[in-house]
Amino acid sequence: MPKASVKRLIDNRKDKLIEFVLDIEKYPEFIPFCDNSKVYERRDNGEKINIIADLTIGKGPFKDTFKSDVTLIKKNDHIHVVNLGGPLNYLENNWKFIENGNDIDGYKTEVFFDIDFEIENKFLNILMTKSFQFGLEKIADAFQKRAENIK
Repeated sequence: MPKASVKRLIDNRKDKLIEFVLDIEKYPEFIPFCDNSKVYERRDNGEKINIIADLTIGKGPFKDTFKSDVTLIKKNDHIHVVNLGGPLNYLENNWKFIENGNDIDGYKTEVFFDIDFEIENKFLNILMTKSFQFGLEKIADAFQKRAENIK
């Protein structure tokens, strides 16, 4: 199964970055190979935010849509994502946010992201294993660039 992780230090507040990650409908505007997104359900019970959403990933004829369950656990600023359907046998990813700084010097947030997944198609799974860290770095670059411009 392809596994990868990235860590970035982003010039922004933690709460803004969490909001940004949960704004799934905007992903096609800036994430490479993200063709479409759709949020079906969003619930906030005070302690958690739960989102059920689709992402369509790929290019040309090589596109597929997968449904995910995205949960923000507010007390520890942790976003946990699992696959609900689509071309994946398995998907789990995690976001963790640690804010440093103050109003005078500005804020920076360390963002930790890890992903572990398996595609149903064994051949594609082998290809993804070989190139996934590179692709994840490109996606992280896109997130960071966009995140540092939000206020």
